[in-house]
Amino acid sequence: MSEAPDVTLRTMINGFYVTQALHVAAELAIADALASGPRAAEDLAAGAGAHPESLYRLMRALASVGVLHEDESRRFSLTPVGECLRSDAKPSLHAWAKYVGRGEVWRSWGTLLQSVRTGHNAFRALHGVDVWEHRKTDAGATAAFQAAMSCRTREVAEAVVAAYDFRRFRRIVDVGGGHGTLLRCVLAAHSAARGVLFDRPDVFAASGTKLASAVLAGVADRCEIAGGNFFDKVPEGGDAYLLKHILHDWDDAEATAILRSCRRAIAQDGVLLIVEWCLERPNEGPAGKLSDLNMLVMQGGRERTEDQYSAPLREGGFRLGAVVRASTTNHWVLEALPVRL
Repeated sequence: MSEAPDVTLRTMINGFYVTQALHVAAELAIADALASGPRAAEDLAAGAGAHPESLYRLMRALASVGVLHEDESRRFSLTPVGECLRSDAKPSLHAWAKYVGRGEVWRSWGTLLQSVRTGHNAFRALHGVDVWEHRKTDAGATAAFQAAMSCRTREVAEAVVAAYDFRRFRRIVDVGGGHGTLLRCVLAAHSAARGVLFDRPDVFAASGTKLASAVLAGVADRCEIAGGNFFDKVPEGGDAYLLKHILHDWDDAEATAILRSCRRAIAQDGVLLIVEWCLERPNEGPAGKLSDLNMLVMQGGRERTEDQYSAPLREGGFRLGAVVRASTTNHWVLEALPVRL
């Protein structure tokens, strides 16, 4: 028997209840605490720094949506869904749950109405600066964002390496590569290749370089770390350049500027590999289209259809080559081939 339409809609409307419950569970490391087996909320409360009865109410709610399982003695265990909330799970959504529920993200989504009415970026309107400037002055926000991106990248990286043939490349530059999750995966699969991990200096500030070095363990001897601004200049000498989840952060004019910067660095026979969502046909692909709203709210960019990449690529000095779907992740690898300047 199918669910009544109003029940389905009510579940959607109340979706933020679950988002925040998962965020709190991740912050309190509840899934990690349950990794060894069933436990009562009262037993977890002291270690989690939580009020026992309130923690029980949180866990009871998560059990009702299939994240946890509650037995007759009020003890909780992880379901297969809940296992993904562990910080050491593969795949793990622990860091993503912590990031999505953070105040700067949560409050920005609360002003979606203003963005839809005006077309303006919600985060900038709310905070007075764009998200990138905010992260330069908030180390916690930068750390949470990079951890969340690494969390998302692991699954995408494996799909990209499985779908696209990197064997012909000898020096791969990951532009805006964060702490190196994608680059590590590529280099681990291709022992003859070397890499350059390039991102903003603040990404590598404080513990950032250590984190990147840890992520790159096993391939660090074939990889260098470089800081800079991809609007100004990216490292030269690569025969392949990676842009994963970069262009969607920016409008067409800014995306074009990034592409021009890559074009100045890339050899005529090089390849720029763009890893992004490609928006699907009407009534399909909710993940990409909801991500597009997130770009409107947070970064001020947009997700694009395959055709919508044509103009920025042309203006940036590239033409579209092969387009490869990365398995079931709803991500695509778009080859951008340099045109003669």
